[in-house]
Amino acid sequence: MSRSDVLVDTDWVEAHLDDPGLVLVEVDEDVSAYDKGHIRGAVKIDWKTELQDPVRRDFVDRTGFEQLLSSKGIANDDLVILYGGNNNWFAAYAYWYFKLYGHDRVKLLDGGRKKWELDSRELVTDVPTRPATEYTAKDQDLSIRAFRDEVVDAIGKQNLIDVRSPDEFSGKLLAPAHLPQEQSQRAGHVPTAASIPWSKAANDDGTFKSDEELRALYTEAGVDLGKDTIAYCRIGERSSHTWFALRELLGLENVKNYDGSWTEYGSLVGVPIELGAGK
Repeated sequence: MSRSDVLVDTDWVEAHLDDPGLVLVEVDEDVSAYDKGHIRGAVKIDWKTELQDPVRRDFVDRTGFEQLLSSKGIANDDLVILYGGNNNWFAAYAYWYFKLYGHDRVKLLDGGRKKWELDSRELVTDVPTRPATEYTAKDQDLSIRAFRDEVVDAIGKQNLIDVRSPDEFSGKLLAPAHLPQEQSQRAGHVPTAASIPWSKAANDDGTFKSDEELRALYTEAGVDLGKDTIAYCRIGERSSHTWFALRELLGLENVKNYDGSWTEYGSLVGVPIELGAGK
C-alpha cells in the first residue's frame, strides 16, 4: 500500500472538488467548526450525535451506519475524503469507522483542516444538498477493533501503545488538560504499554511524518513491529490517528484500535494499572 492509496494532499482536493463520485466529509472535535466555514461541497458528520449510539456506549450499529451514510448522500462506490481539526483527530476516527463497516474507498486529507487553513484556501458556509442514497454496510471488521478483555490479555504479550499525553500516561491527568477530568475512576496506564503520544506522528502543519520517521518513532520507543499491536487513548479518536499511521501508512496488518480506551479501562474493577512515566 502506498501513501496515495490512503492520503490526498490539499492540492489534490482543490483540483478534484467537482469530481463526480467524490464526497468530502468534515468531522471535528469541535462540532461547530464546520458551521463557521468548510471546504466547498463538504458534508458534516457529528461524531457525538451521529456516530455514537444515543443510549448504549457503542457505535451506531450496521443499520444505523447505513441510514447515516444514506442520509448524507454517500453511495457505496463513492470515494470519501475525510478531514477535520486537531490534525485529523476525529477524521482519523471516522476513517477507522468507515473501514470498520467495510467502506474501502476512503482517504484522509493529509494535515486536515489545519493544512487547508495554513494554505489560505477557500472556506465557505454554504451547506450542500445531496440526494439520499441506499447505502449498504458490511458487518464490523473486528480485526481492527480491540475490546477490553483483549487488552487485559495483551499485557506483557503484545505491543500496547498509549498515545495520550505524558501527564495522562503517568496518572497526573485523566484527560487532555483542556477537557473535563471526570471521565474514569482511576488514572494511569495499562501495564507494559509504551507511551508514544499521537502528536509525534504529525509534522507542525498537521501532515503525517515520513514512513522512515514513523518507523523510527515506534521502534525507538520499544515497539516490535512484528508483533500484534493495540493502540488506545481516552475515547479512541487519538488512537485512531496512531492506528492509521501504523496500519495504513506503515502497512502493519495486526493493529487494532481500542475505542473503549482509558474511559473504560480506568473504570474497570480489578484490572492492573501502573502509575508513573513507565519503564
